Amino acid sequence: MAKWGQGDPRWIVEERADATNVNNWHWTERDATGWSKTQLEQLLVGIAVGSEAGSCEISDLKQMEGEASCNSRKGKLIFFYEWNITLSWKGTMKESGEKHEGFVEIPNLSEENEVDDTEISVSKKKGDGDVLKDLMRTEGTSKIREALRHYLKVLKTEFTLGMILPTKTSAGLELAVKKKLSENNVQDSVLPVSLDTVGVKIPTVKILLKEMFDSPVEELYSIFITKELVQKFSKSCAVIQAKRGGKLQMFDGCITGEYIELLPSQRIVMKWRCRNWPHEHYATVALNFKDWATQTELQVECKGVPVCNEDSTRQCWQKQHFKEIHVLLEQTKVNAE
Repeated sequence: MAKWGQGDPRWIVEERADATNVNNWHWTERDATGWSKTQLEQLLVGIAVGSEAGSCEISDLKQMEGEASCNSRKGKLIFFYEWNITLSWKGTMKESGEKHEGFVEIPNLSEENEVDDTEISVSKKKGDGDVLKDLMRTEGTSKIREALRHYLKVLKTEFTLGMILPTKTSAGLELAVKKKLSENNVQDSVLPVSLDTVGVKIPTVKILLKEMFDSPVEELYSIFITKELVQKFSKSCAVIQAKRGGKLQMFDGCITGEYIELLPSQRIVMKWRCRNWPHEHYATVALNFKDWATQTELQVECKGVPVCNEDSTRQCWQKQHFKEIHVLLEQTKVNAE
């Protein structure tokens, strides 16, 4: 019998106070199927592209078959995923207003192939409109690959939080790093993760959203920097100081922040937080405006969103911003007529 502290290190329980999966030696598995279906639908549906000929958008997730999982063994993560995805797309010709539709098929998204090598085929229902099919096959496919890469990134980072359990050694190193940072007076904003006032890590995610608006880029940009327009679509009081360092407050104080960068009709960057987030924790939100003549594509990137608030943050942008701005633009168009 080995003496205390000797023998196979995988069984030395003192490395973890709770004696759970010592040194991460044992096989553990986490099912990612349900989580992946939600992520893929959110990332793929709504992808929009446009050109001088017209515009197209992924309108629906028609079919998704497959599974995904993450496994941990000997402190290493192993990923398995295999998906067969069919998406519906709709497009509109700019001059004639003709509408066309078709499908996008991704027959084998798996760990065996790189995203760039994954087959993506675009088809169109009978009739004219091949120019829209070509738009989806080129620009659309490029954005779909970008969304798939983002899915794999969050699968391998945010989804796996907690699967590799800290050992006595790693925990000691983490404390030493925190102490060193504290001594150097490094601010939380430059740390790789956000910390609350007692130094606990806040797991965060990055959210990417896209939306196409029937509006010139100047008009859409002005909606985000004009107090009266913000109050119209949010249906609440707002504070909008649209300048570098200016304050932002919406939905009666539920959303607060500060403007970091304003590039007219092109880009807005803000510090941004919800009232129920950890104290003094802000995400960085970038709004990028892409001009398509009579339409504008809005690309929203939210970095540093607390994991537990990911769904509510998505809904905030999709329902309380995008949906209400569409209504405002439609009302403006009717009033002008």
